[in-house]
Amino acid sequence: PVGRLLLVGNPDGLQVLQFQDGAHPLDILPTWTKSREPFHAALEQLKEYFDGSRTRFQIALNLQGTSFQRYVWKALQGIPYGRTVSYGEIARQVGSPKASRAVGAANGQNPVSIIVPCHRVIGANGHLVGYGGGLPIKTALLALEQSRH
Repeated sequence: PVGRLLLVGNPDGLQVLQFQDGAHPLDILPTWTKSREPFHAALEQLKEYFDGSRTRFQIALNLQGTSFQRYVWKALQGIPYGRTVSYGEIARQVGSPKASRAVGAANGQNPVSIIVPCHRVIGANGHLVGYGGGLPIKTALLALEQSRH
C-alpha cells in the first residue's frame, strides 16, 4: 500500500527496510542475494501491520549506527501505535533535552522504516515534517494507524 520496500539483513537480523520509491532509494549492490526466504517473518508482520492486525513488531534487528542513533531508534520503538510525539519529546526521553536537532538527524538516518516507527515523530508545532519515504507515505502510515487505534 505504500510502494516497493527493500529489506536487507544478515543472520543477525534486519538491517534495512526502505521505500524504494521514496526520497532516498538505496542502491542495490551486486553482492546481495535476492531472496524472500530470510525475511519471511518480517514480510508476514508487515502484511499484518497493513491489514491492521499488528501494532508492534517482533523482528530481530541488526541496526548499524552511532550509540546516540541506536538510543534514539530504541526510543522510537517505544512510541505507541497510533500516537505521535515531537523531536523534543524524544530528546527529553533520551536524556538530552536540548538535542531536538540531533534527534531529528538520528530519526532521518533510521535504516528500518515502519518497524522502527520514525513516521510517528512530528514537529514541535504539530505539523508533519520530513520522512525518507516522502510526506505522502508518512501521512498514509499515520492515517492507517489512527483509523485502527
